[in-house]
Amino acid sequence: MKSIVIIGTTSSNLYLFRKDFIVSCLNKGMIVHTFVSEPHDYWDDKIEKTGAILIKYQMNRGGLNPFSDLFSLFQLKSSVNKIKPDIVFSFFTKPVVYGSLAAKLAKTPKIIGMIEGLGSPFTEHKNGYNFKMKLVRFFQVSLYRIVFPFLDKIIFLNKDDPIDLINNNKIYHKPNAIEVLGPIGLNLDDYPYKLWDESQEVSFIFVARLLVEKGIYEYLEAAQIVKEKYPNIIFKVVGGIDSQNPSGLTKQELDKIIATGIIHYIGFSNNVAEEIRNSTVFVLPSYREGVPRSTQEAMAIGRPIITTDVPGCRDTVLDGVNGFLVPKWDVKALVDRMCFFIGNPEQINIMGKESYKIACAQFDVDKVNKKLSKIMGIND
Repeated sequence: MKSIVIIGTTSSNLYLFRKDFIVSCLNKGMIVHTFVSEPHDYWDDKIEKTGAILIKYQMNRGGLNPFSDLFSLFQLKSSVNKIKPDIVFSFFTKPVVYGSLAAKLAKTPKIIGMIEGLGSPFTEHKNGYNFKMKLVRFFQVSLYRIVFPFLDKIIFLNKDDPIDLINNNKIYHKPNAIEVLGPIGLNLDDYPYKLWDESQEVSFIFVARLLVEKGIYEYLEAAQIVKEKYPNIIFKVVGGIDSQNPSGLTKQELDKIIATGIIHYIGFSNNVAEEIRNSTVFVLPSYREGVPRSTQEAMAIGRPIITTDVPGCRDTVLDGVNGFLVPKWDVKALVDRMCFFIGNPEQINIMGKESYKIACAQFDVDKVNKKLSKIMGIND
């Protein structure tokens, strides 16, 4: 019986993004061990109920302490060595680096890493890259230079990321190791299509961690401008503070934003689909993504999208068909597109239907998992 180790970070992320893949591996008769560095009782229980074995390890996602990272490496190596899996599959930056190194030290036959997005160090802000991000980027690239040469597969979600990371930095890798998966996929049954009720006031929803590069400031500025003209329009924000990310909003900043009354702040939600169903237009003015999961969810539900013409985001929208692409940082363009939907509400369900069609064609998790399993060499 084959076994696979899946190394992630938060248990909520691992369950939400990897549940269907875990189940597909279990259905193939594999033993699945899932590693999480930020456990949570609610999500831990859900992971274990799939039939996977949950293992907790220590890792600071946003830290730069090499001694802490070395501790994580040897802790992972010890655990992987005991399991002796056939495959170690890691995703996100630190798990890919230290999980893959642990697998190499444990002599795992097949080692696979997924880079779901290049993250903050590769995401340009309005004022360019600050010194800390340049430093983090340097260390990340240096670590990738160590790890990528022995990875059997390096999986990306869009075509831009391997160019910007591997080609531009001339990082050596095995022949034919690079694969572009596309969207990670959804169980479409969990996000049923629903027409927007045209008798309701138009509302906009932003779903993401509250990070600068997710476009939260652009969304807030656009909301303030639109509400001056249309005071009854509702702007929702779904997402929690990420205290471990250096570009995250602080609690003090968030409290000031909420006090303005511009937004309806929902916070972290275990039922994002319901929040999207109760909203009209999905907005993500991000500076860069892998392929955003929240946008896929909104499209499956049948909502038009306003997002930026940047890597990852542009893979979800046919401009003028199921929504609009706007230049990053361009608040005026964002306001114009928001006002378009307010002034042309009949377009909401028309474009939302196109979103749903794209979701059915491209985001079905069964199709995605078959492609991922083929890339990983996991046979039915």
